[in-house]
Amino acid sequence: MVRRGTVRRWWARLRTIGADDRGMTTAEYAVGTLAACALAAVLYKVVTSGPVQALLRSVIERAINVQF
Repeated sequence: MVRRGTVRRWWARLRTIGADDRGMTTAEYAVGTLAACALAAVLYKVVTSGPVQALLRSVIERAINVQF
């Protein structure tokens, strides 16, 4: 029969093995930067499309021509 203290020590040691995450922040920054660039590229394509440009132009023209 396994004593309770042995299992507890084994479990604590097992948890500390996976706790060493040196270098993970660099990988997380790389993935975050890649995701931000991909989102920027998609937004650029959407904003520079014809229908969206026409919509933005009409909104800006209406805002400029507002009568007080």
